[in-house]
Amino acid sequence: MSALHRRDLLAALSGLTAFGLGTVDAWAKTPAPKSIKKPTPPPRPKLVFLDPGHGGKDPGAQGVRGTQEKSVVMAIARELQRELQAGGRYRVMLTRSSDSYVALRERVARAQAAKADLFLSLHADSCENPDVRGASVYTLSEQATDRETAALAARENRADAVVAGMRLADKPDIVASTLVAMAQRGTVNDSRRLAETIVQGFSRSGVRLLPRTHRQAGFAVLTSPDIPAALVELGYLSNPQDEKLLTVRQHQIALARALRGSVDAHFAAGAAIRKA
Repeated sequence: MSALHRRDLLAALSGLTAFGLGTVDAWAKTPAPKSIKKPTPPPRPKLVFLDPGHGGKDPGAQGVRGTQEKSVVMAIARELQRELQAGGRYRVMLTRSSDSYVALRERVARAQAAKADLFLSLHADSCENPDVRGASVYTLSEQATDRETAALAARENRADAVVAGMRLADKPDIVASTLVAMAQRGTVNDSRRLAETIVQGFSRSGVRLLPRTHRQAGFAVLTSPDIPAALVELGYLSNPQDEKLLTVRQHQIALARALRGSVDAHFAAGAAIRKA
């Protein structure tokens, strides 16, 4: 083999070797493909059910200047709906969307059918003493809870009732009562926490409050066994100052923003409790 051919062969072999080494080296330096994580789906927006009290043939309380409770609470419910929906964290439904009469039990039934996460009933109070003024918050009393447990267990139309994911239609009364009582115990505690956040939110916002602000009663709209609920009396229409304030849009917005902050705080506290 001539020297020329040997040089050509050696050069070719050298090139192949270099190519091979370079290829291995390049492969060694190539980073491994990163695993692609699936994006975490955003949390489901919480469903808040707002209940503007009264409506239609039932005007509710009458102010000293003729203000009707049903109109005032609808205006504030609309403001609160806008506040809650603005951030995209909540879906909001109303028990009534116009000046119409809705029975108290029907209001609760609508929230239950929609699987609401929270129920807020809005009202404006009235009393014989025109000097009384200020907001207050009600949750279901223990006595009312016991009565509701018995009533729901014995109710003939409980065919569609669902508590803690279980239908009561085919359950004996004693089993139905136990299920309702268990569900209501947790719900009443959640409702109390909700009431406290509302009281704190109103206080921080400068909303005038009644003494002993958080109270308990047997309001029918608070009796859902599985939806935390509070009834908010936003002021007294029988008091001239409260009546005037409740018709001023700026005050209505202030009330709505305070309630929105309370709803935020309620769900944040619930999330913290679940993590703990």
